[in-house]
Formats: sequence, C-alpha cells, structure tokens
Amino acid sequence: MTSPAASDLAAELAELARSEAPSRRTLERLLSLLDRTSGQRGAALYVKGERGYRREAQVGVVGFEDQLGEAPAGAAVLPFAGGFVRLADASAGASPETGALLLALAAAVREQSLRGLVKRQDFEVKSRGVQLEALYDVGLAIAGTLDFEELCEEVLMRAVSLLDARRGALYLKSNGRMRLDRAFGGDADEEIDLASEEGLELVAGNPRPSCCALPGAEYLLGVPIGVDGVVKGLLVVGDKESRKGVGPFAEADRRTLELLANQAAIALENAELHRQALEKERLEHEIELASDIQRRILPKEVPIVPGYELAGWNRPARHIGGDYFDFLDLEGGTRLGLVVGDVSGKGVPAALLVSTLHSSLRLLAERIAICPELFARLNEHILDSSAPNKFITLFVAELDLEQGRLSYVNAGHNPGLVLRAGGGLEQLGSGGLPLGLLPGASYRIQEIALGPGDLLCLYSDGITEAAAPDDEEFGVERLADLLAEGREAPIDDLLSRIGEAVSLFAAGAPQGDDQTLLLLRRG
Repeated sequence: MTSPAASDLAAELAELARSEAPSRRTLERLLSLLDRTSGQRGAALYVKGERGYRREAQVGVVGFEDQLGEAPAGAAVLPFAGGFVRLADASAGASPETGALLLALAAAVREQSLRGLVKRQDFEVKSRGVQLEALYDVGLAIAGTLDFEELCEEVLMRAVSLLDARRGALYLKSNGRMRLDRAFGGDADEEIDLASEEGLELVAGNPRPSCCALPGAEYLLGVPIGVDGVVKGLLVVGDKESRKGVGPFAEADRRTLELLANQAAIALENAELHRQALEKERLEHEIELASDIQRRILPKEVPIVPGYELAGWNRPARHIGGDYFDFLDLEGGTRLGLVVGDVSGKGVPAALLVSTLHSSLRLLAERIAICPELFARLNEHILDSSAPNKFITLFVAELDLEQGRLSYVNAGHNPGLVLRAGGGLEQLGSGGLPLGLLPGASYRIQEIALGPGDLLCLYSDGITEAAAPDDEEFGVERLADLLAEGREAPIDDLLSRIGEAVSLFAAGAPQGDDQTLLLLRRG
C-alpha cells in the first residue's frame, strides 16, 4: 500500500505540474519538499553548466558554494540527470520519496533548460533580425555616399552604434602602411604594423585585448576591409556595452561587423574611384587653363628681320610646364631681343609665373637695356611674386642688327650654341643664378659677334633631356650634329628636322618637360 507520506508527496507533485511551468520557484519548492521529506536542515540544487556546476536553488540556512568544478561524491550528494542535490546531513538515506523528488527535479531542470535555450535562441533570432535590418539601412546610407570623408565617418559611427561599442577606429591603407583615419570614444594608435603579430591578428579578425589599435580597451573586435582579397583597411570596435559595464563581443557581432566591412569596402572603393575621377577632371581643367595661358603668351608669328633668318617653336609636354620664348622689338627696330626661359614646376602655377615673367620683361626692357641691372630687378620681382620653391632659368640676348653684335645674360639656363660658318661650335655659358633663387644675386653680361652664315641656337632642357624608352637622353652633342648637318638648309627646314629627330629619338616615350627651340642665322 502507498504510505500517507507518499500520497501527500504525489499530490503535491501533481499540483506543481498543474499549476506552473518549471522555473526557479518550481525548483525551490521541489527542493523544499525533498528537504522536508528527508528530514534535512538544508539542501542545495546544483545544475551542470559550461564551467562546472552552479547553484540554482537552496533551502535552509546552511551555506553552500555558488560554483563547483566537479560533482562531489558521498552520501550527502544525490545525483540526477543534469545535476545533483547536496544535503546538509549525510545521514539521510535514499527512499522512494527522495527518488521521486529527484526524478521530478531532473525533469524540471531539463524543461527549464530547454525553455531557457528556446528563449535565448528566440532572443538571438530577434536580435539578428534587428541587426540585419540595421545593416540594410547602413547599406542604403553608405551606398548613396560618394564623398570619401563623409563615408568614412558614416562607416565608423554605424559600426560603433550597431555593435553597442564604446570605442571604435577606422584604419585605411596608404603607401603600404595601415594608418589611422579616424577614431571614436578615445585614443587610437596612429599606425598599425601589418607584419607584426598584433597586425596579423587584426587582419585575421581575432585581436587580443592588449592589441595596440585601441589602447586600454578590455574587449576588442576587428575585421579587415578588403576588395578582391586585398586588404584596404581595418574596422575595429572595443568594449561592448552591457548591464555590468562592458563585456565581450559575441560571434554574431563578428558576423555583423564582417558584413558591415564588406559593404564598406565596396562603398569606399566607389568613393575612391569617384574622387579619382574628380581629381582627373580637375587636372585636365588645370592643364587646359595652363595651355591657354601659354598659348596667349608665346609669339603668334616670327618677326621678319632683314638680313637674318628666324624660326622658333614650343612643343608642350603632356603636363604643361613653364617653357617660354619671345622676340622683343628694341630701340625702334634697330635691335632685336631674343628670350628663352624655363620655369620650375608644372601646371597653372608655372604658367602664371611665365605670365609674370613675360609682363615684367617686356615692361622693363622698354626702359632698361639688356644688362645686369635688368636681371637684378627681374630677380627681385620674381622673389616677391612667387613661392619660395619657384625659380626661372632665363637666357636673354640683345642683337645689334646692323653690327651683328650679340649681348647676352644667361641666368642659369642651358648654354646657347653658336655654329660658326666655318664649322666651329661655341657655347654661351651661364653668367648668374636662376631668377628667384637668392636675393641680391648678381649677373654678368657677355658679348659675341655674329658673322654672315653664323647660326645661333637657344633651347630648353626639354630638347637635350628628351628621353628614349631606355632612358638615354638626346643630349647636346646630337643637337650640335643636327645644326652642323643643316647649317645651309633653310631655317624653317632645320627647325623641323630637329623637331622630327627629337621625336624619333623618344620613340613615343612620354616626355616630362616642354621643348622649346629658337634659331637665328645671319645672312
């Protein structure tokens, strides 16, 4: 027959089963029944977890440990599937009632565990849904942004917000080095060495808390930003917000950050291409503007001078430089000024400096003869009106048309060449520093006489430094040979021959400098 105690126990178990789903309160009531049935002074319920056994419920006033690494043995321990009950009094023996209670406890623990698992999974699914929805919004936001700086800010702030992180940093690769672009929530290292252990861990998406990216952060999560397997940057977040302050990032957070990094990689690539397109458009506009300035300054035609043959041209490089040549009508046509110059640099700044030189030289030459004083004034003017790293090499000659006497000043320019009618070659060397290089520079005027048949050649370094595909330069010797070969040819034909020879020598190789050539021969 069933004892009254057993009947009462069965009734209480049946009432528990009807009244509530398993919970901590259920476990405590079952444990209390076990304690009362076995005549104990107290008992504790331990359930197996990831790190051993944790205390889930307790009755009585006896102290029990919160956590146990292993299940103890002995009469005071009543094991069941998923855990055990630890009794205060080891003298209590097993009984049908305690067996029934242990089975009920096992079932309750199992069901509570399953309910907890389902609840956690439901929470994770809902959280994942929220994150995916947020990622969709992020994708829309960054996909429509082509401003590179704005996009970088958006990516970092979205990463911090999406993962509830207190800190974050975005690194971008530049010239082979991973440099900090921006940070949030605290300091970040300016650069990460990708070859270091910490750098490799970041690229692998598995940084240590001691990683240098966010000094002082307790928890880190980092993923690479890559396009076609090439790492372009790193996205790092630190210290996830939790009820206890900060906590670690979960695997789901890693997947979320990886998805964000993938979206960011595509958006950043598009923004960079857009930025490059705008820069190319700006450069093309600058080149066109510089070309226009240069075209307006250069002589539209070569003057006709009785008793002399004149020819000249300028061939601009792809990137407009600062070559310049001009003819000056001096002293009512009795004297002729010849000018060849080369401004340092390229583009609009060089073209503007050429324009300054052109205006200043024409203005001063009307009042001052070609002499050292003219160059001293030009030097001071260029120093006052240009950047510190800008200068001009300049060759200016004044030819007495009747006497054939040539007075010249060479301010750091390529030596002029004079091919005598008899075949001799002379070089017109430098008589001072380039203009705009040093204040107070002095210049020396020099003179030669041009006889009938003598040929003067002024040129820029774009001629002699024209490079073949193997980087060999055209050189002064080749230029002198061409002058000698064509000394009796019409001056325009000789000019064309030299231009063609330079082009053939370069064989299509891109040239980095303008080419300017001016020829004069006395009849």
